[in-house]
Amino acid sequence: MQPHILLVDGMALLFRSFYATAPMRQFFPKQDGTPTNGVQGFARHVLSAQNLIRPTHMAVCWDMGSHTFRNELFDGYKANRTAPPEEMLPQFDMAREVSEMIGWKNFGVKGMEADDLIGSFVERWKNDAQITVVSGDKDLLQLVNPNTTIALTKKGYTEYNPYNQQRFEEEYGIQPAQFADVKAFMGDSSDGYPGVKGIGPKTALSLIQQYGSVDGVLNAISELKPGQQKKIQENIEMLQLSLQLARINTEVPIETTLNDLILPTWTQEKLALLRQNEYKLIANHAVSTFGY
Repeated sequence: MQPHILLVDGMALLFRSFYATAPMRQFFPKQDGTPTNGVQGFARHVLSAQNLIRPTHMAVCWDMGSHTFRNELFDGYKANRTAPPEEMLPQFDMAREVSEMIGWKNFGVKGMEADDLIGSFVERWKNDAQITVVSGDKDLLQLVNPNTTIALTKKGYTEYNPYNQQRFEEEYGIQPAQFADVKAFMGDSSDGYPGVKGIGPKTALSLIQQYGSVDGVLNAISELKPGQQKKIQENIEMLQLSLQLARINTEVPIETTLNDLILPTWTQEKLALLRQNEYKLIANHAVSTFGY
């Protein structure tokens, strides 16, 4: 039987979990006042995904600081994002510590985003394993392949919007790898790059459906409507830069073996360690989910 690897976008689940309770000022503080709502929500989310997806192997991928190679390419990359709230700040390191306590393997490379690590995992094992990626980030759809499903978070801990190769092709009418070319035209307001001003998602998709790639559109630019020609010609540099920003790097060296990623087993010692560190919600979730 082929291994089934669960790849977790740690930062996406940590932020999602933090904001699920922060508006109600529910931070589940430790006795010393340190908030734990994001950390405990993240771990419970991963445990639920594990229970639902039933992987044999798992890796948790993290951004390592806010500065990446994309900031070197474009100053404005993610520049419009507000700083995390102070209650969130201690929870970045805590989330990785909790992962280690449970026995999940953390991966992060300075200058790279979690997306790039996930992409590199997919590239490395796409022929040898079934892969499910859990994230809220649609950019990852470019990684879909016959063995890789992207499960986008939807609601709570257990509802996902999953994309496999068939669904992606039916919905978009292109190959997953071409999704970055669509993003290059339409831009991404949350990542702070504009693409081509005046070209929205529908037009971007129809251009790639027809011409296959950014280069394909540029080579056939004389066939486009005059208005589209003008918009693209005025923004060619930004279009080509946006493609570099949108494309996930699938060549990050990852020092691990498949054996390193085998799912950890639960023990009473682990549960005791979590409770000792005041992560009672995680321990209780593990007990109720896996029956320890």
